[in-house]
Amino acid sequence: MRISRLTDWLESHWINPAYSGGLLAGMGIFFFLAATNSMSGWLYVMSGVVLALLAIAAILSRRTLSRLSITRRPIQPVSVGENLTIELFIQNPTRQRKTLIQATDFIPSVFGKPVEKVVELIHPTTPYYWVYQHRAEQRGIYRWHEVQLRTAAPLGLFWYRKTFRADAIAVIYPQVLPLSRCPLIDQIGQEMSLQMQSQRAQNSTQGITRSLRPYRWGDPMRMIHWRSSARYGELRVRELEILTSGQEIVIALDSAATWDREAFEQAVTTAASLYFYGERQTLSIRVWTAESGAIRGRQLVLETLAEIQPHQEVTSDRLPEGTIVWLTQNSSSLNTLPSGSRWVLWGQGQTTANLGIRVEQERSLQAQLQDSV
Repeated sequence: MRISRLTDWLESHWINPAYSGGLLAGMGIFFFLAATNSMSGWLYVMSGVVLALLAIAAILSRRTLSRLSITRRPIQPVSVGENLTIELFIQNPTRQRKTLIQATDFIPSVFGKPVEKVVELIHPTTPYYWVYQHRAEQRGIYRWHEVQLRTAAPLGLFWYRKTFRADAIAVIYPQVLPLSRCPLIDQIGQEMSLQMQSQRAQNSTQGITRSLRPYRWGDPMRMIHWRSSARYGELRVRELEILTSGQEIVIALDSAATWDREAFEQAVTTAASLYFYGERQTLSIRVWTAESGAIRGRQLVLETLAEIQPHQEVTSDRLPEGTIVWLTQNSSSLNTLPSGSRWVLWGQGQTTANLGIRVEQERSLQAQLQDSV
């Protein structure tokens, strides 16, 4: 262990002899000792040549990585199951060619082992383009910062390593299931449509005037209520009732609770899939979590769900008004939901609430979300 630490320190701070370099250094020392004992001039010459060769190899190894720089292009966000594309540029502003360099990108351990690349040649004043892809297996926001270059060129006698800072941020969104239908959301949409029609019918029979107010410059003449104007002695204008259903769908993820890892990942996938399905159906829909509260917008929803974890700190414990679709592993929480709420439940447990889906691990999540409620 101590030897490994010593060689690692030498390689990163000075130079570390390769096997061939150590062997050649031993031969040089042997020739020098033999020359001092025998007073042979040719042995002095051989030892001097060997030591001079070692010195040149050490200087050239360090010079190979001198003045190089590394930049990284921004990594485009992807969803689980897609490939991250990572692009780096190794800049060589010198007039000398750089050869035989080993590059290592220290990606997060959750991705696997660091990615290595052998760079055979970097031309003068021309950047070397290194691009590779990595499959996104797990959602999240990942950051890493280091790229290392290592070389023993040109003679292979001494290793030298240099660390460069190249910040990277990879955003992996949760998977969005391509739902062709979702009765859980479709039924809510139908109820909202019926409520709107009922409200319109009621207003059509009772009139749509909400109140009267004094006339202001720019008000249309057709909105003047002449009978009231005659009674008050000044122009009065009708204010009309705005017809809205007053309803929206809230996909609420019980992120403050305790979850099994696999169940929580499915719940995040469900939240993203239901939100995008509701948007395609042109419904008023939001996503709620214990930390972020109610949010709307594709980019914001995806980024929030990318980094969400269970046991979140509760900063928004009150559910917003609307029809709740509650995603949870705690069956007892279903009995506290507002009337008309829906739910998706992972795990076992008794509940008196209806209008929900109990997820079965043996079946595809996509198929279950498309089942009738």
